[in-house]
Amino acid sequence: MSSAGRKGGPGGCAPPVAGGSGGSSPRDGTAVLFDMDGLLIDSEPLWLEAETAVMARLGSGWTPADQVQLLGGSLDRTVGCLLAKASRPVPPGQVAEWLMSGIVERVRDGGVPLRPGAPELLAETAAAGLPRALVTSSERRFMDVVLARTGLRFDALVCADDVSATKPDPESYLLAAKLLGADPPRCFALEDSPNGVASAEAAGCRVIAVPSLVPIGPAPGRTVVRSLTELRATPEGISVR
Repeated sequence: MSSAGRKGGPGGCAPPVAGGSGGSSPRDGTAVLFDMDGLLIDSEPLWLEAETAVMARLGSGWTPADQVQLLGGSLDRTVGCLLAKASRPVPPGQVAEWLMSGIVERVRDGGVPLRPGAPELLAETAAAGLPRALVTSSERRFMDVVLARTGLRFDALVCADDVSATKPDPESYLLAAKLLGADPPRCFALEDSPNGVASAEAAGCRVIAVPSLVPIGPAPGRTVVRSLTELRATPEGISVR
């Protein structure tokens, strides 16, 4: 997930198939669950730009080191960190609006690049007949503009607006598995952040970590690769090439 994991409003269930491509229910409970920021899209530079712009309005600076501390966190936490460094008092709601408006405008106007191997792995996943969900801690309006600009399609979508607690809580992954009719232990969850890995592992998923800004070490039941290009999809799931 992104450097500012972007928690939205109160919980509520996403529709069973949202932004989907008409995929079917998993035959054996197997499905693939994809994080978004830092895994499928290279959005961290855009988040850094948006956060830096907000901090300028707050009378302070912002660095890549500051951004790394927010990786995989919620919007509320991000706003709190921004305000902790601010020189001017501004209501948290206003800061959140500045940040979200800034990142949405950047993606809407200029797009966002896909991470290496992302389109190929998604295509393989579809060809293998594996149901796939997007599981992001971003707000729905950011998720929607990313999907509109990239053309990425999924059988179910889960964002911050759909849960009461974002990553590292397991709720997002449990909801995604439920929407797909899949069993969490047979779901392959792909993540780039420690918070996302913790969320997927707590949900009981098989985790494949593709670290972006923060290192992620190996652990029992966890696969760590350097890039999505190292992965392949078959009807049995996701594996290392």
